[in-house]
Amino acid sequence: MNILYVGDVMGEVGVQTVEHSLPKLRQERQMDLVIAQAENVTEGKGITPADFARLQKAGVDFCTGGNWTLHRDEIIPALNDPAQPIIRPANYPQGTPGLGFKYVGGVLVISLLGQIVGKDADKLVDNPLLTIDKILESQKTTHRTATIINFHGDYSSEKVVIGHYLDGRVTAVIGDHWHVPTADARVLPGGTAHITDVGMCGALDASLGVTYESIISRWRDGRATRNVLATDGLRQFNAVLIETNDAGLAATIEQIRRIY
Repeated sequence: MNILYVGDVMGEVGVQTVEHSLPKLRQERQMDLVIAQAENVTEGKGITPADFARLQKAGVDFCTGGNWTLHRDEIIPALNDPAQPIIRPANYPQGTPGLGFKYVGGVLVISLLGQIVGKDADKLVDNPLLTIDKILESQKTTHRTATIINFHGDYSSEKVVIGHYLDGRVTAVIGDHWHVPTADARVLPGGTAHITDVGMCGALDASLGVTYESIISRWRDGRATRNVLATDGLRQFNAVLIETNDAGLAATIEQIRRIY
């Protein structure tokens, strides 16, 4: 099967970019499943049910989570519902609202949070390697055609290590959170597709989707400024396309980058 993983959908411009690019891409490449990182969708923080529905209408089948996923209370019922195709990171402490893994069309999708993630570096999360071991052990008797892991983190070392840790055990380990695509997409020796960071969907002429003006004065002058999402200029769509094999591993991984 062909599985597309779409990078962080950043704000309204990101949603528009998905709406513009994904329907054509699905037709061109005959995709069976589309998964998107949806923690930055609504004004850059979290996602509302209305924006969740917009992504689904555009062709997204499932949404993964990150450090902003729980920012909006109105999405929590969907996160709690096993039938709703959206998750939060699985390694949040016990008692956190929402589910960290779910199935869609016979594919197991799991989100994990890195142990160091920007301003949330001091927030407690469970060890991602121990967490994924527990999940895979708990699901070992459940038949599935593929297993997709989303690793949302800041450290490239964490993203690389978990790829190799899971090599041969899952179909793909897809890193995100940086909003900048890395050039290292490959199938690892054991058959797991891996990329350190898939990139983002949204404004290209910006700092990770935020206007340069709102960032520069903060760095240069030490002023406290708010992030202002960029709305002008070129737009980018970043994703990876994974072809699976009969063993439930990866045959190929291809980076897709479209600018318009």
